[in-house]
Amino acid sequence: MKLVSYLKHGQDQLAFYVNGYLYDTDAMHPELPSSMNMFLNFWEDNLPIAQAINNAIEDGRIGIANGTPVAEARLICPVPFPNSLRDAYAFRQHAEAARRNSNTPLAPEFDQFPVFYFGNHHSIQGPGEVKCMPDHFQKLDFELEAAVVICKNGRNIAAEDADSYIGGLMIMNDFSARLLQAEEIKLHLGPAKGKDFATAMGPWLVTLDELEPLQVPAKEGHTGTSWNIGMTCRVNGVQVSAGNLCDMQWTFAEIIERCSYGVTLAAGDIIGSGTVGTGCFYELNNTAKQSNTAFEEQWLKPGDTIELEIEGLGLLQNTVVEEEDGFSLFNRKKNM
Repeated sequence: MKLVSYLKHGQDQLAFYVNGYLYDTDAMHPELPSSMNMFLNFWEDNLPIAQAINNAIEDGRIGIANGTPVAEARLICPVPFPNSLRDAYAFRQHAEAARRNSNTPLAPEFDQFPVFYFGNHHSIQGPGEVKCMPDHFQKLDFELEAAVVICKNGRNIAAEDADSYIGGLMIMNDFSARLLQAEEIKLHLGPAKGKDFATAMGPWLVTLDELEPLQVPAKEGHTGTSWNIGMTCRVNGVQVSAGNLCDMQWTFAEIIERCSYGVTLAAGDIIGSGTVGTGCFYELNNTAKQSNTAFEEQWLKPGDTIELEIEGLGLLQNTVVEEEDGFSLFNRKKNM
């Protein structure tokens, strides 16, 4: 089942997505809420009703006369008002490349527990334009990721039980301003301004039942569900990245275990996978320069269109644009 949020009369509207059409949840059944946030807060009550309605749409018992063409709708993040955003660091290839490019070994703790940071949940958006300030375009980067949405409250959740707390998966693009990020890293705190300006997600939330045919065992010694689904990124129509979600060293279940230790996770929290191997220009540029010092780095520019595609999860398209405000933090730095 694919669940979409879009703007309707200036407010977020939850809908089923089936074969190019959107079907408003509350119009399909009086007990279904009109918003994703309410749907998530009463997940166990809403899910069986929603699955029955979705099956009726797919079977043709509910016709397209009850739907709206998706091309006519303005999609927003499937979870328009998340409580929080955490992003993990789960792909070994990306972690090793990052350390290799900075001439430092990967810390042994990478294999001992999954690590994550808190992002800015207020800067999450769906498909469409991503507005960036001048400093962001100093090495502006995409990051190809998947994310899960928590569907019920839980605290101290064991990895063995954690998959039942996942409402579904969606595509995530964790935009990064690498020059801002590089400065912050020197002070051993963050990431903050290098990350907090934009994170795109969508186009829909895909429930786990739809992904069952793509399930594979977790890596040896790990716990939880993994999915064999390809991940790609295209910039202005040219493919620059390819990976697979099953390459995650840590499962989402194990990441949830870590996130929930001593903390209550709430329905509507979002947790990202971290960047897949080859899934950003930072990694691609530095890897290329290892063998060719004359390699010309590529970064996102105003007007660039980024398409993240994950098998079973759809395609998330964003275009980066310049904000009219020319304010620059780099120009405000103190010279000591």
